[in-house]
Amino acid sequence: MSRTVAGADKEQKLAKTNPYDLKRHLPSVTFVALVFLVLAAFAGVFVYSGIYNVGADAPHWRFVHNALDTVRENSIARAAEGIEAPGDLDSPERIATGAGLYTEMCTGCHLGPGLEASEMSQGLYPPAPELSVAGRAHTPAQQFWAIKHGIKLSAMPAWGKTHSDELIWDMVAFVRQLPGMTPEQYAVAIARAPAEHDEMMEGMSESAGAADHHVERSGDAREMEDPPGKAGESAHVDAPGPAHTH
Repeated sequence: MSRTVAGADKEQKLAKTNPYDLKRHLPSVTFVALVFLVLAAFAGVFVYSGIYNVGADAPHWRFVHNALDTVRENSIARAAEGIEAPGDLDSPERIATGAGLYTEMCTGCHLGPGLEASEMSQGLYPPAPELSVAGRAHTPAQQFWAIKHGIKLSAMPAWGKTHSDELIWDMVAFVRQLPGMTPEQYAVAIARAPAEHDEMMEGMSESAGAADHHVERSGDAREMEDPPGKAGESAHVDAPGPAHTH
């Protein structure tokens, strides 16, 4: 009988000291639930109140900036896995075509050797990296992915919607030449670029990567783009660099 009583007492003591006893931990569970509800309420007020300044002239809080930077870098690295760069990124033809595309499409934000900050580049947030400095900060595959798909909430366009993979690799080829390039060398590279953007786009419709995105303009669309008497001479404002006509 005494053994039975002793056993019962022992079970009661174990029950009291059991770390998984719900009653014992109920206060902590309640506290966690309350904290969660408070945080959820705060998040709701923050999102719907409009108190967060989304203006491009108001920098992110440091922890937000660091978080977004980490997300972006890891996302690009993961997405670029398996992309193989062509072996001719150093070819003069690729670099020349890439120079022309870069001058027309990229210098307004990413500048170039010897180019002063543009009105556009000064107003961007986050600021676009100067590729004459950061042109090799990523692998060719990562650069290809970023140029093709763009970057959300950064004003970086997805050029893959309008340009073939081959042309994007041409841009990568030129971007990787920018670090260490002098203003004089940059001017020579631009001078060697094809004069016409249409020339650089030649053969794009034959590219499998661009076939789904390329749409031929109809005669009516051309008439809307080109004023009467100036068909084929539509105005185009380029980023800093030599003038181009379309």
